[in-house]
Amino acid sequence: MNRRHCATAAITLVCALALLTSTGQATAAPVPEPSPSPSSSPAGSPPRYSNADLEKVREQIDTLYRKAGAATDAYNLAEEQTKKQSGEIVKLAKAIVDGQARIAALKDRAGAQAREQYRNGGLPPGAQLALSNDPKLFLDGLNKVRQSQHASKSLLADLNQTQEDLETYTQDASANWEKLETNRVKQAKAKKKINARIKAAEKLESQLEEKERDRLRQLERDAADRAQTAWLSSGAIKDVSGEASKGGAAAVAFATAQIGKPYVWGAEGPGSYDCSGLTSQAWLAAKRPIPRTSQEQWRLLPRIDIQDMRPGDLIIYHADASHVGMYVGDGTIVHSPRPGRNVTLAGAGSMKILGVVRPDK
Repeated sequence: MNRRHCATAAITLVCALALLTSTGQATAAPVPEPSPSPSSSPAGSPPRYSNADLEKVREQIDTLYRKAGAATDAYNLAEEQTKKQSGEIVKLAKAIVDGQARIAALKDRAGAQAREQYRNGGLPPGAQLALSNDPKLFLDGLNKVRQSQHASKSLLADLNQTQEDLETYTQDASANWEKLETNRVKQAKAKKKINARIKAAEKLESQLEEKERDRLRQLERDAADRAQTAWLSSGAIKDVSGEASKGGAAAVAFATAQIGKPYVWGAEGPGSYDCSGLTSQAWLAAKRPIPRTSQEQWRLLPRIDIQDMRPGDLIIYHADASHVGMYVGDGTIVHSPRPGRNVTLAGAGSMKILGVVRPDK
């Protein structure tokens, strides 16, 4: 490797950073036609959709939003990794520039030593003194020779180590560069999936008349109520009585203060949130940083039994850990549900629970 090119490589890394960290707009995939798709009927005729038909529409919409939620988690994770790699590249680029400057300074020192020896007939001052017949001057000169030799060896070792470090920094920067590009591609793919599924769900709902949309929302509430009633009837939280920790209480206070703010995928406040954006920011407000995504929260945070649950704990939902809410007590969570909905309170058992994690365990 030609080490003279390291500074140029560093400048290239820094200049290209902004380009790599930006994500272009992805075009949504074609949306599926709603099923069923009845024709319009004149006023006074029976409803276009029976409750059974609307229930099928509700299930389709729910599935689309759940898939969008999983893609949002993938997007958020790729974004976090991109931020990390970007930061690493900036640090490495600075280290490369600093290393190049240090090598130049060390070479200047080595050159100064060589020039000094040349001016003294090829011998350092200590060696010349060592040739004296005066015993005292001889001992002083011998000591200076040893110091000079030690300084030369130290300089050479420092120069070699700095050059090795510079090569390592360059290799690490290249590896991080590749990871950054990989995460950028992941973000673009996830964004495309998110947009496609949200648009498909919105298209299904937009083809309903206002009264049908009202009935659809009622069906959503009924489904959630049935799930919550069944969960409570199972005795799942019969013995749940834990009190919030200091951090948990602070996290709950933050999360409930966001009630009414809209869901926006990828958002983490202050005006809007996705599900894990809400929980991660709530615990950050409690001075306990946690992973950004619901899947990483499930993977990395300590798991606890539902019976040991207390306010501030996070309940992870669905088999793919694609949704998360914060338990606030009395069988209730605060969460950011999905696009088109706002941060709200809901029954903790209104969705299929995967498990519970505790950020401050």
